[in-house]
Amino acid sequence: MRGESLAAADLGWHGIDGDRRLALRRIGDQGGFPWLTASRLPALLRFVPEWRGPGPLPSHVRTPEGAVLPLFGSELAADLGRRHGTPVEMVHLNRGIFDAASISVLTEATVAAIGTLAEVPADARRYRANLVLATEAPAFAEDDWVGGVLTFGDGTAPAIAVVDHDERCAMVNFDPDSAAASPGVLKAIVRERGNRAGVYGTVLRRGRLHVGQTVWFEPPAG
Repeated sequence: MRGESLAAADLGWHGIDGDRRLALRRIGDQGGFPWLTASRLPALLRFVPEWRGPGPLPSHVRTPEGAVLPLFGSELAADLGRRHGTPVEMVHLNRGIFDAASISVLTEATVAAIGTLAEVPADARRYRANLVLATEAPAFAEDDWVGGVLTFGDGTAPAIAVVDHDERCAMVNFDPDSAAASPGVLKAIVRERGNRAGVYGTVLRRGRLHVGQTVWFEPPAG
């Protein structure tokens, strides 16, 4: 659904608390990826999770028409199933995630560069990263981070190991507000960057993340 910016969040062993813990399962799908994503139903990007209680998970969802429905209610499942054409249900994982990796990192410079290449507004939400960094490094500097460590703050601060390049899919084509498709975005990343933009990470130390935090990079040994 629609992404949002947070001023602060807790980093746990499975990533940011509350992030990538919920998914819509296509009932009856026996394939290896039964989840309903915006690549199959772009209108999902116009659904907005809402928090009406304690805890890291949303309790309700606001539809594009403005209705506010309980997250695990039958009305929301029926609405999404009707739009997709097959029944779906909301699934919650206490541990693990539904995505390729628990942490995805992108820099503002890379977001801006892709926007220029593809002639679309520079909006980090399009790329679904859960950590967006402001750095003095040039665009696509993340390519050189694989094998290194990013630490957020001083001392025994939260840290992640950068483990792989982020190979992009059709999700980057969809406008994060309107869900309109711009196929040139993925084409530009494939053409100019070999389909790589950003990196994946795994958690080395838990802790609190917040906007304005100093981020330190330790390159790979050797």
